[in-house]
Amino acid sequence: MIAVLSADLLSSSNYPKDLMEEVISTLNREFEQVKKVSDRDTGFKIFRGDSFQGIVYDPAEALKTALKLKTSINRLHLKERESNKAFKREADLRLAIGIGGYDFIRNSIMESNGEAFQFSGRTLDEMKKENRKLKLKTSNAEINEEFDTSFFLFDTLADKWSTASAEVIYYLLYGYKEMEIANELDISQSAVNQRKKAAGWDAIEVLLSRYQKVISEHFSNGK
Repeated sequence: MIAVLSADLLSSSNYPKDLMEEVISTLNREFEQVKKVSDRDTGFKIFRGDSFQGIVYDPAEALKTALKLKTSINRLHLKERESNKAFKREADLRLAIGIGGYDFIRNSIMESNGEAFQFSGRTLDEMKKENRKLKLKTSNAEINEEFDTSFFLFDTLADKWSTASAEVIYYLLYGYKEMEIANELDISQSAVNQRKKAAGWDAIEVLLSRYQKVISEHFSNGK
């Protein structure tokens, strides 16, 4: 069993050139981070200029990987690049997680196929009609139903993020402590804590924990 992430940038045709270049560079850096924690080629690659797809071989880690990619983009802004002020988000992703088997994985992910690829790609297409930003599709209807609800709530929460909120969540997903984030951003620990609470980190942690537990029980070790 694998997880396949399929995503596209929202309203990318409206991005200024500088923002689009920043988004592409950021995604490529994040893809390298994903590769570092896998002993197999994850195949993450941008195509059509505003879409990407890749493999997470441990399905239980797929949500955290998805949120790292999302927050890496949500935190970008072109205003006062050295400033740590909160700005309205300028870039965002629509992202589908498909979990299942696979028939074959080629050197080019665009030539790979199987259940996980089909779940992910088809779900992303469906999302364009539903105004959703994060969805999961597996062969288990009960799991799909549970996370359809919780991911919808997550969308509602994340839509309220500023760039500053997304940035704090990004570092938390990578395991940084509050003081480490404060040092990284050159702000106070209390400011980090405030942004953390405003972004709903406690609820996100519960969602990540629940996802990892459910997916590990049903889809790890070839289940």
